[in-house]
Amino acid sequence: MTEQSVLAEVRNGVGHLTLNRPAGLNALSLEMVRSLRQQLDAWHNDPAVRLVVLRANGEKAFCAGGDIRGLYDSFKAGDGMYVTFFEEEYAMDQVLHGYTKPVLALMDGFVLGGGMGLAQAASHRVVTERVKMGMPETGIGYFPDVGGSYFLSRLEGAIGQYLGVTGSHVRAADALYCGLADHCISSDLVTELDQALNSQSWSDDPAGDLDQLLRKRASQKLPGSEIKALRSAIDRHFSHPDMLRIRASLSSEDCPAYQDWAERTLATIDSKSPLAMNVTLELLRRGRELDLADCFALELHLDRQWFAKGDIMEGVRALIVDKDKTPRWSPPTLAEVTAEQVAAFFAGFTAHSTDERRQA
Repeated sequence: MTEQSVLAEVRNGVGHLTLNRPAGLNALSLEMVRSLRQQLDAWHNDPAVRLVVLRANGEKAFCAGGDIRGLYDSFKAGDGMYVTFFEEEYAMDQVLHGYTKPVLALMDGFVLGGGMGLAQAASHRVVTERVKMGMPETGIGYFPDVGGSYFLSRLEGAIGQYLGVTGSHVRAADALYCGLADHCISSDLVTELDQALNSQSWSDDPAGDLDQLLRKRASQKLPGSEIKALRSAIDRHFSHPDMLRIRASLSSEDCPAYQDWAERTLATIDSKSPLAMNVTLELLRRGRELDLADCFALELHLDRQWFAKGDIMEGVRALIVDKDKTPRWSPPTLAEVTAEQVAAFFAGFTAHSTDERRQA
């Protein structure tokens, strides 16, 4: 394990995994993914470890995603590491989803992309009042991955489409309302929670013990959820099957309560990759009908094509490498994205039932 990027410690039967790249907003590298997987596998069979806590050093971010610049450089170099990264990251996320011991994701600051993959796989998802969660991939010409096709597509109404297409960040109250978090604990109480974890006498039901610790400290003084207030408009606009119709619907918003939000959302949409947004809608539509393993398999199917045929290389160039902030999307407009272009990315993918996978 690399001490610099992932720290591991067991205290009082609790395995603490700490992301330790605060200067890089704890963005995940392949090395970090492998370190996390190695420790999770070891603790899975260790009776001395009753539960696992995922956390991060630094106040700015739990995890702001994957190391996108490293993936960009890998594709440019032709070394194949970028595909290996996705294969191993998704496999590690699936291990977390199926982990037989409780996993507490303790989130503070930014929780984006790959950070959401870790958090949404946890059995106990805890945010502080400082959290900012989201799947911002379409802004760099990519699509919501790390299981996003599974957890976004299962949110109520059209919330998943809205968050997936626009990449909007949500705060603590929204995360609770949407079902992306289970508890909010004040950042002032995190140290006290640590002390409780250090002194807890664990029963035969550590998940129940953890539930009690969290409920006792959960905040009751959160502001109202903005997404709840916008819910009827979100469902009305983002239930349309393609981006052209979503955009037209937003443009026709005539309710004074929603007009400002609709205008801001239109500006957001107009800055994102038209191709990535349409592929995201199709990904979420298909993800609704797939089990978790097939959702990850479908995302990987897209990954293997996307760096050569999608918009991610241009998005990373414009926003991270050259920083001119003027990506030249291809196609450049929503009107120029065809259904055939979108369908081509999904061609050749076959979902496998759970029984078929077991037999294989």
